[in-house]
Amino acid sequence: MAQLDDLTFFQHLAHAGSLTATARALGLSLSAVSKRLKQLEGRLGVELASRTTRRLTLTPEGERYLARGAAILEELLELEETLGEHQAELSGPLRINSTFGFGRRHVAPLLSAFCRDHPGIVGGLELSSFPLSLGDQAFDIGIRVGEPPDSRLVARRILANRRVLCASPALVARLPRLSTPTDLAGRPCLLLRENDSDFAVWRFQRRGRPAQEQAVKVAGPLASNDGEVIVGLALDGHGIALRSWWDVHPHLASGALVELLPEWRGVRADFHAVYQQRRHVPARIRAFVAYLEQEMANRVPRLPDAAATA
Repeated sequence: MAQLDDLTFFQHLAHAGSLTATARALGLSLSAVSKRLKQLEGRLGVELASRTTRRLTLTPEGERYLARGAAILEELLELEETLGEHQAELSGPLRINSTFGFGRRHVAPLLSAFCRDHPGIVGGLELSSFPLSLGDQAFDIGIRVGEPPDSRLVARRILANRRVLCASPALVARLPRLSTPTDLAGRPCLLLRENDSDFAVWRFQRRGRPAQEQAVKVAGPLASNDGEVIVGLALDGHGIALRSWWDVHPHLASGALVELLPEWRGVRADFHAVYQQRRHVPARIRAFVAYLEQEMANRVPRLPDAAATA
């Protein structure tokens, strides 16, 4: 139906934010997008948006058309998903967003195995240095560190994780022994420049009750915006690293790295699979989230301190 096509087109247009971005996303010419919007407004008899090639601002009528259109398309999708669940096989698109390191190491191989077991799934994994919007980018699942602040998202924890302070045995042998996190201020530390975080301030919690917290500003000879590089530098003995348990546990187990200040814990950094809250979550989304939760327990050992998994 033309009306449904128009609803879908306007969703793309509104989320893209401009005629140019819409043309790029849909593989159309700028003139074709502009013409279609004019035809839609002519059919409805109202102006839906004021626009230039660089920016598009919805009118009140456009906001109504966007909101009600999204609800109608969602209901149609839910109907089709419900009917499809009577089939034996999972099928349909499954778009996932994750960070680079965790995505490469864990999400990519698990998506590969899941698609092999369910050939009707059309999988896609987009890696980024920071979380992308599920709604604006049309992702089904996002892999996030920590629970999302957006109450419209459902979050399922797939991995209990925390930061671990570690260094190579050779470096530990050369440096004076650490007694508290404040001693780090005079030690060579490896800095991970990540997003807009305060990368030079490391935070710790002391085990036991009452809990104590310390934050210390660190410095060092080397820095990177990639966690894998930081781990490599730590293995080479260049400095002390504060990295996630999932990233360094193999090196701790082999003795290539040793944990420092074990009585102090780095902050929690649990991984969650998040997806849009809706009345009916497609079976393929529910199945993959459950698969992630199950398989991550086999891929990364449980945190050594039971209190950290509570």
